[in-house]
Amino acid sequence: MTSKQEFAVKERISGQEFAEKYKADFPILKQQINGKELIYFDNAATTQKPESVLDAVDNYNRTINANPHRGAHTLSARATEAYENARAKVKDFINAEKSEEIIFTRNTTESLNLLANSLEALVEEGDEILISVLEHHSNILPWQQLAERKNLKLKYLYPDQNYRIPLSELKEKLTKKTKIFSISQMSNVSGVINPVKEMAELAHQKGALVVVDGAQGAPHIRTDIRDLDADFYAFSGHKMLGPMGIGVLYGKKELLETLPPFLKGGGMIEYVKEQGSTYAPLPEKFEAGTPNVEGAVGLQAAIEYLEEVGLDKIKEYELELTEYALEKMKELDYVEIAGPLDLENRGGIISFNLKDIHSHDLATIVDSEGIAIRSGHHCAQPLMKFYRLNSTGRISFYFYNTKAEVDRFLESLEKVREVFGYGS
Repeated sequence: MTSKQEFAVKERISGQEFAEKYKADFPILKQQINGKELIYFDNAATTQKPESVLDAVDNYNRTINANPHRGAHTLSARATEAYENARAKVKDFINAEKSEEIIFTRNTTESLNLLANSLEALVEEGDEILISVLEHHSNILPWQQLAERKNLKLKYLYPDQNYRIPLSELKEKLTKKTKIFSISQMSNVSGVINPVKEMAELAHQKGALVVVDGAQGAPHIRTDIRDLDADFYAFSGHKMLGPMGIGVLYGKKELLETLPPFLKGGGMIEYVKEQGSTYAPLPEKFEAGTPNVEGAVGLQAAIEYLEEVGLDKIKEYELELTEYALEKMKELDYVEIAGPLDLENRGGIISFNLKDIHSHDLATIVDSEGIAIRSGHHCAQPLMKFYRLNSTGRISFYFYNTKAEVDRFLESLEKVREVFGYGS
C-alpha cells in the first residue's frame, strides 16, 4: 500500500470515528426500523436530538416551568433567566451585536411571514421584491402575498447550468425599485450555498433590504451575521438538534424598531387603554403571547452541543461524506443527480432519481431497509418546474452519519431496482 493510500484509509477511519463518537449521543439512532439499524438521511427536514438537549428540556419542565417576564415569584424569575440566557446564546452564535436583535418565533416560516407582514409598512405600489427560484415555499409565499396586497412586482433569479445563481444574474435583476431581496443561504434541494455576503453588498448598493433564509445554513455553516451584513436572518431550532416549535428572526435593531408588530396581545404591550395601546420595546414587541421557553432552552443546549463539536469540523466532515456519496452515485448509470457534482459552495444535500422509478416508491422501499430519506418536491415546486422534475429522492447528512451508512444506502438502491424488475 502506498503512502497516499495509507493516508486515505487513515482519513476514512478518522471520519468514521468522528461520526461514531457523536452518534452515540443520540438515543433515537440506536433503534431498529423494520428489523434494521436505523439510518437517518433526512436531516434537511429535521435533525435528531442529543441527550443533552433532551435533558435540558426535561429539566426545565421538571424544575422551572413558569411564564417569564410576568411574575414576581421564584419560578417566573427562573424562567425569565432561562429564556434570556437562550437569547444571549443565539446572539453569540450568529455574532449579532445586541440581544434585542434576536426575536424568538416558532420556525423559519413564521419568521419570514412576520417580516413580510411588518415590511408592508416600508413598501408602496410599484416597488419590487427580488427572490430566487431556488427558494423553499416559506421564502416565496409570504412575498407573493405581500406583492398582491401592495401591488408590487415579484421578480426571480435563476440558476445557471451548474445549479448556481451567478452574481451577474443578480446585478441584472436588481434595480432602484428593488426594496426587498430575499435569498436562501443554502438550497434544500441542490445543497448549493449562495454567496450571501456578495449578494447583500450588491443589494445594499441599490438600497434594498436583505433577508436571508438560514434554515439550511445555520446548522452547517459558521455564520457571522455582521460579516454577512444581512438586514434580517431566519432559522429554525429543529434543523440544528433543537426542539420543534422554536425559531429565530434576527434583525438589525434600527430596522426592527421602525417596523410594526405582526402579532398583538400578551407580552408585547407596554400600555393598553380602551381606545389605543403602546408596544413594549424590543424584543418583546415581536413576541406576543406565552413564549416557548422550553424550546428556547433546548435551542441553547443544541447550540452548546454544536459549539462543542465545532461547526468548522462539521462542515469539513459533511463535505467528506458528500464527496464519498457523490463519487459512488456517479458510478451508477441508473442514478440521475439533480444538483452539482462537485463540492464548490455546496452542503451535504443530494437530490436524485432512479430512472423509471418514482421517488415515493424509492423512499418506501429503502425505508423497509431501515433507511429514512425524503421524497417529493421538497416544498420547492418552482425549482422543480425549472428543472423539469416532478419529484426527487433526497438524502441529507449531518455529522452523525457515516460512510458505512452511505454504503448501506447504495446497496438498498439495488433492492429498489430488483423490486421493479431491473437486474444489476
